[in-house]
Amino acid sequence: MSTSPRPLSSWAQNISPSPTLAVDAKAKALLAAGEDVLNFAAGEPDFDTPEHIKEACIAALKSGKTKYAPTPGIEPLRQAVAERYAAEYGLKVASSQVVVSPGGKFSCYLAIMATCSPGDEVIIPAPYWVSYPEMVKLAGATPKVVLADDTTGFLLTPAMLEAAITPKTKLVVLNSPSNPSGAVYSRAQLEALVAVAVKHNLYILSDEMYEHLVYDGATPTCVAALSKEAEARTIIVAGFSKTYAMTGWRLGTLVAPAPIAKACAEIQSQQSSNATTFAQYGALAALKEKEKTAAALKEMMTAFDRRRKFLHAELIKIPGVTCVLSQGAFYLFPNISSFGLKDQEFCAKLLEQEKVAAVFGSAFGAEGYLRLSYATSDEILAKGVARLAKFCASLKK
Repeated sequence: MSTSPRPLSSWAQNISPSPTLAVDAKAKALLAAGEDVLNFAAGEPDFDTPEHIKEACIAALKSGKTKYAPTPGIEPLRQAVAERYAAEYGLKVASSQVVVSPGGKFSCYLAIMATCSPGDEVIIPAPYWVSYPEMVKLAGATPKVVLADDTTGFLLTPAMLEAAITPKTKLVVLNSPSNPSGAVYSRAQLEALVAVAVKHNLYILSDEMYEHLVYDGATPTCVAALSKEAEARTIIVAGFSKTYAMTGWRLGTLVAPAPIAKACAEIQSQQSSNATTFAQYGALAALKEKEKTAAALKEMMTAFDRRRKFLHAELIKIPGVTCVLSQGAFYLFPNISSFGLKDQEFCAKLLEQEKVAAVFGSAFGAEGYLRLSYATSDEILAKGVARLAKFCASLKK
């Protein structure tokens, strides 16, 4: 009889760990060990959660809001989310179409699980957020990656989408503002992509997690609000992590047509029950106490915009580096392909030699780039880009 352990599941064997979390964890471990590491890998605001949100959570804890909540979320929060979409985008949805989950990542996974079966294909524009392909694989479906590089401003075109569609295509993923590129689609660009999805009867997963983090007069666009045809096939994923500096709270939102929302809630009921009960009361305060929330967001965005412009100006001074100026989120995605190194090797050497942590572009399906987060202090940005310039100069010798 064999005593060797039996193999793990095909899901466990085929899944890849998150490279963004891995790089961030390595940078934090080096910092904890006393190394002078400058971390550009983190995908979270360096601001603290606003006080009124924390106080609402504390009050909920003290008043005993520590029991199970309804699987799709507490009703006041679901209603507040529905009211937000009506107020901001004119999208009228019932609270029953809202599902609050343990993080935007889980919301995306629920959307894919509710719409995709083994054998289905999902179109994912690259550069993409690292978790999309892995979620698709966990659903038994096949990710089909379409690269939209810096020559298109990292934006998928209708022709590129049309060319990728097959009879097996079930879902297309859109992410605006984008993680990792910071690209933002205009309303007209999104309408053109939706027209292709409608023509081929595809579902749309619209990841709008960074919707309020936009610059240079750009305005957020809710894909489901573009038309009745868009609304009928779009699952909107958003949440509280980025806009309200609540990454550790793990609260995502999903808004979808009623049958999809119901399916997502039922899947969640078997996977995680509900999102943390008392955390939801903090999120409720974020939506209800609008003046305090707006003031906190304005302060954060002023800093992000200043850092964005500074980092971009410094990056394009470096010989061999080109960089599209992002319009959203808090990332830049410079092209470092001229240096003759694979991006993963580039990042490993950059961390080793200059103690600068960045995430390699191939983690996002785009070889030859770096993702740099400017959700960090002005001092770290200045030091880090100087070290990056020094490193690049050494490669050009």
